[in-house]
Amino acid sequence: MSTFDPDALTKRAAELEAEMGEPGFWDDQQGAAEISTEHSRVAKRLERYERLMREYDDAKELLAMDGDMAAEIQSSLEPLQRELERLQEDALFSGEYDDGDAVVTIQGGTGGTDAQDWAEILLRMYLRWAEQRGFRTELLEASPGEEAGLKSATFTAAGENAYGVFKAERGVHRLVRLSPFDSAHRRHTSFAQVFAAPLLSDDVDVELNEDDLRIDTYRASGAGGQHVNKTDSAVRITHVPTGMVVQCQNERSQSSNKQTALRLLRSMLAERAIEEREAELAKERGEVQDTGFGSQIRSYVLHPYQMVKDHRTDHEAGNAQGVLDGDLDGFVHAYLLAKATGKAR
Repeated sequence: MSTFDPDALTKRAAELEAEMGEPGFWDDQQGAAEISTEHSRVAKRLERYERLMREYDDAKELLAMDGDMAAEIQSSLEPLQRELERLQEDALFSGEYDDGDAVVTIQGGTGGTDAQDWAEILLRMYLRWAEQRGFRTELLEASPGEEAGLKSATFTAAGENAYGVFKAERGVHRLVRLSPFDSAHRRHTSFAQVFAAPLLSDDVDVELNEDDLRIDTYRASGAGGQHVNKTDSAVRITHVPTGMVVQCQNERSQSSNKQTALRLLRSMLAERAIEEREAELAKERGEVQDTGFGSQIRSYVLHPYQMVKDHRTDHEAGNAQGVLDGDLDGFVHAYLLAKATGKAR
C-alpha cells in the first residue's frame, strides 16, 4: 500500500531539479514538460505538508500556553485533519491521468421518471462535493427528462486529482425511496449510471477518424446561455464503432460546442483504452475485474430506513441526506484504499 512519505518526496524533488538543471534539458520538449509537471506536483505536495505541519505545531504551542482554549483549538484542527487525509490520499493515485481534470457524465437508467430525477439528484450531489473539494466545475450539457429530472448531464471538474477521485464513482448507483411521482406513494427502485474520463489536453494524441463520427445538431435546452431554443447550436457526436455519444450545448456557437464535444470524445476513448488495459492485466493475473461500466457500485436507501452502502468496500453511512448533500469523501477514500491494497470488489 502506498503512504505519504515526505522524505521520499523531498528526494524525488531534488532528483527532478537536477534533471531540469542539465544542459540540453529542453531539447526533448515533451520529456522536459513531463519532468516539469511532475516537479510542480511534487513541490506542491511538499508545500502543503509543510504548511499543515506548521499550523499543527502552532496549535500545539497555543494549547501549551492556554489550556482553556482546548475546545477552540480542537475545532481549528478539524480542517487540518481533513486536508492531511487528502494529502495522504494523493499517494493512492497511480494512474496515468489521475492527477488531472475529469469529465463526468450521468445518465438516467431503469426507473422512468424516478431514474431521471435520480440523475438530477446525483448531479447536485457531485457538484456540491466538487465545490467542497475546491474543484472548478462547468456544466457542458443537461438534457431534461420528459416529466422531471434529467436524461443525462455532463460536467467537467478541474483541480488536482479530479480524475483520480471521480473515477472512484464510475458505475451504477441505485436509489430506493418512496416515489414522489407515484400517486400511491409506493416504494420504487431506480438506477443511474456515472461515467468518468480524464479531460485530456489538446497535446495528448488520441486517434480519431472523422469517418467514424456521426455529428448531429439540435437546439439547446436547459443551461445553454443566450442561444437557448433560438439556434441549432448544440452538438451531439456519435462514435459509430463504439457507440459512444457526447453532447455539448453550453457554448454560444455550434463550432465551439463541436470542438468541446470532440475533446470529450477523445477523453472517453482514452478512458476506454485504460480500462481495456486494466482488464487485460487483471485477466493475466487471474482476477475478476469490474470496469465500472454496468456494475452496481452503491445503494442509497431512503425508505424504510436510511443507509448508503458501497458494495465494493462495504463502507456505509447512516446519514443518507448528508451523502446526497456531498459528503462523499469517506466512500471515495475507502474505495481508493481498497483498490490500492487489492481488496476492492
